[in-house]
Amino acid sequence: MKRIAEFLKVSPERFKADYPEKDAESVYDSIKLPRRATSGSAGYDFFAPFDIELKAGETAKIPTGIRVKIEDGWFLSLFPRSGLGFKFRLQLDNTVGIIDSDYFNSDNEGHIFAKITNDSKEGKTVNIAAGTGFMQGIFTEFGITLDDEAEGVRNGGFGSTTK
Repeated sequence: MKRIAEFLKVSPERFKADYPEKDAESVYDSIKLPRRATSGSAGYDFFAPFDIELKAGETAKIPTGIRVKIEDGWFLSLFPRSGLGFKFRLQLDNTVGIIDSDYFNSDNEGHIFAKITNDSKEGKTVNIAAGTGFMQGIFTEFGITLDDEAEGVRNGGFGSTTK
């Protein structure tokens, strides 16, 4: 298998700017880097940085405290953990998150966020304890067209490449 990426934490200052709560320092200190559960796992589990409770229909924006350095020609796809999706219809609001290799150098340090919704049709509340996996990321290689002339430079997060 190719080793094409490295997970890192964003700086403490970046995390505090994105999570301006009084417990930001202790939350930051407890952030775990994503990892695979088994040698056969494709997905890297992302862990909740703090307790999350979502009643049916509720949404939360989660600053993960994580950034990823990825080689050119690869990207990271983000999905909800399959068990949470199956039991609670937990969904990423953009369906699949795409982290491009150039996101790492953005003004926000490439801080990965997840916006999740409990879409339970049965009124179930989802509780995700801090340190529990809630999302998974899979690295994927990609190609470009023969006539590709993309020269833009990323400087931001969500929607920044269309501005």
